[in-house]
Amino acid sequence: MTQVLPMVALRGIVIYPGTTVHFDVAREMSAAAVQEAMQNNQTIFLCNQIDPSIDEPQEEDLYDVGVVADIKQIVKLPKNVARVYVEIKERAKILEFCETDPSFRVEVENLETITDFVEYEEAAYLASLHTSLSDYAAKNPKLSQDFLMKAMHMQKVEPLVYEIATHTPFAIEKKQALLEMDDLKERAKKLLVLLAEETEISKVLADIQARVKAAVDKNQRDYMLREQMNIIREELGETNIEEDADIFLKKTEELDASDEIKEKLFKEIKRFKSMPAMAGDSGILRNYIETMLAMPWNHTKPENQDMKKAFDILEEDHFGLDKIKERIMEFLAVRVLTKKGEAPIICLVGPPGTGKTSIGRSIARALDKEYVRISLGGVRDEAEIRGHRKTYIGAMPGRITEAIKKAGVANPLILFDEIDKTGKDQRGDTASALLEVLDGEQNFAFRDHYMEVPIDLSEVLFICTANDASMIPKPLFDRMEVIVVSSYTENEKFHIAKKYLVEKQLKANGLTGKQVKFRKEAIEELIKHYTREAGVRSLEHKIGDICRKSARIILEKDKKSITITPKRVREMMGVPMHDQSDDYLESQVGVVRGLAWTSVGGDTLLIEVGLMPGKGKMILTGSLGDVMKESAQIALSYVRSISEENDIPADFFETHDIHIHVPEGAVPKDGPSAGVTMTTALFSAIKNVKVRGDIAMTGEVTLRGNVLAIGGLKEKLLAAKNVGVKEVFVPASNKKNVKDISEEITDGLKITYVKHVKEVLKGAML
Repeated sequence: MTQVLPMVALRGIVIYPGTTVHFDVAREMSAAAVQEAMQNNQTIFLCNQIDPSIDEPQEEDLYDVGVVADIKQIVKLPKNVARVYVEIKERAKILEFCETDPSFRVEVENLETITDFVEYEEAAYLASLHTSLSDYAAKNPKLSQDFLMKAMHMQKVEPLVYEIATHTPFAIEKKQALLEMDDLKERAKKLLVLLAEETEISKVLADIQARVKAAVDKNQRDYMLREQMNIIREELGETNIEEDADIFLKKTEELDASDEIKEKLFKEIKRFKSMPAMAGDSGILRNYIETMLAMPWNHTKPENQDMKKAFDILEEDHFGLDKIKERIMEFLAVRVLTKKGEAPIICLVGPPGTGKTSIGRSIARALDKEYVRISLGGVRDEAEIRGHRKTYIGAMPGRITEAIKKAGVANPLILFDEIDKTGKDQRGDTASALLEVLDGEQNFAFRDHYMEVPIDLSEVLFICTANDASMIPKPLFDRMEVIVVSSYTENEKFHIAKKYLVEKQLKANGLTGKQVKFRKEAIEELIKHYTREAGVRSLEHKIGDICRKSARIILEKDKKSITITPKRVREMMGVPMHDQSDDYLESQVGVVRGLAWTSVGGDTLLIEVGLMPGKGKMILTGSLGDVMKESAQIALSYVRSISEENDIPADFFETHDIHIHVPEGAVPKDGPSAGVTMTTALFSAIKNVKVRGDIAMTGEVTLRGNVLAIGGLKEKLLAAKNVGVKEVFVPASNKKNVKDISEEITDGLKITYVKHVKEVLKGAML
């Protein structure tokens, strides 16, 4: 049934059928609606505002489900307020707003309640509601007893639901949701859930209040005991605080620090001396003073100025890495000549396992500096860098201050490890906090929130390490001098293993060089067939694995020594994990080998193109990123542009679907350097011509077919050589980069420089 009724928008109150309630009317629109209802049949529609704070609600500000009510009485109150008593008849839904001025008139449709209880089901719901209400009342003793008595005697579900919802303090949205439900069973279930939630909330609140009361009582008791203890100490003449304060004053006078720092310390010691021994702030202030006194403010350690000694240490600790050693020697030379010189911010960037962290330790040893390492991987809290305000409970200095304190000198070497893995969240931006630390124009007066005085970091030599330079925020990256620690060749890995890793793992596993002897061929076997990485970390693990197995054989079989040969390596390590050459070196149609750079070194990837009858769709698979998808589209556009000169039918692309796939679909892949590879694979598949299997290629392609420069060339060439590739197509603009690559990598590898894709297609096709 539909009817047109005047409407009053209620604020903060939900009314249910079967109840008699009153509400106050003050707004002109509401008063006009009540007046219109009284002049007709005294029937009015009541609905709730979504936002109670709105004084002049519009149609969109109202819930569309409300109730139809009969006005029983109106009482005039002061200040033009009328109190209206109504009896609620039934639920109804707004179909249309007929008028909005001077009051709301709406067309409403009555809503029927679905009551399809089966046998005993209504009794079960009644029992559940009574039980839940009892539990709720037990945790809320202020609940009206009259309401409880009335509710407990109700024997119908619908009026009981309305009665409980009316008298319990649920949120308006939840009460409205109950009113809008047509199915009585669903309404009862919803109410049971709400009662259970409110009961649990009441339990938690009661528990919190009990804990707070207990804590207050304990604090009051502790305060009384402390005051009594202070009086007893005064009677006994004990002055522990004063003795500690005198010691602090003496240390401050002897401290090698600026007047500003000493003045701050004297002020804090004076406060500390005047505090009661058991005052809450006494311990906080004591920690602060002790931290300030432990800092090596102006205490520095003389650096090594012997150039030959420094170089010998670097040579002893690391094989190769000539550029890094050269840069450190340059830094040392400047320090010797200028007696100070600006400390550069060196950032070592390279794949995992290439020795970046150990290089930092070697630099500290070569310069005879104290060494402290700070790991920044996953650090998201700015307070980790700047420290906490000392007024907070558990406050402590930042990691920079703690590092200098731990080093005991004002000019240590601090290594920031994994600087590319810092993050930011609601607690601040770690990388932005590091800007002040790593900027030579600012770090002479670095402010730690805990210390509250400037700390001079200009004497500190900062070394940073990162796997991926692109992940370092640009403002931070601009303050650094980047040194690339690139992937190791097999020869470099062999010398590193022979000179460092074998000895280190023998010692770690309680063995000597006489007990376990590694043949040259055994180490080469491990490198070629059991590891494939940019660094040497996995190689070290494999050597450690062999050492542990050897230790067991020595003890169990009572052997004096073991010689590790390639045969014994295969016996201990099992089936080789990697083959020196790849299985896919034969020539195929539509299959081309590309080269990729990753944060863990170079890699090769096969790009496959398949053709099938269709309507010109292009399918891309293999977990490709946006840039790689764009490269595929550019490759297709270029091949289409040269179709006429290569005798490709004009309607070929409208009658065939093209599928481009890069294997290892679980590994995300992105970057523009696969453009030339995709173009070659597409052209090969369309022309049905095989591509040489012993080649690889890299380069970004433009729509005109020009081949643009790429990065990570050394790692890409090393990856190509490792799988047995004989020739590599490289952008001509990268020719200058090849000069920096060792002959060990380029030897036996033909590098063909190309400016245009046509040169690649000519050299790659059989």
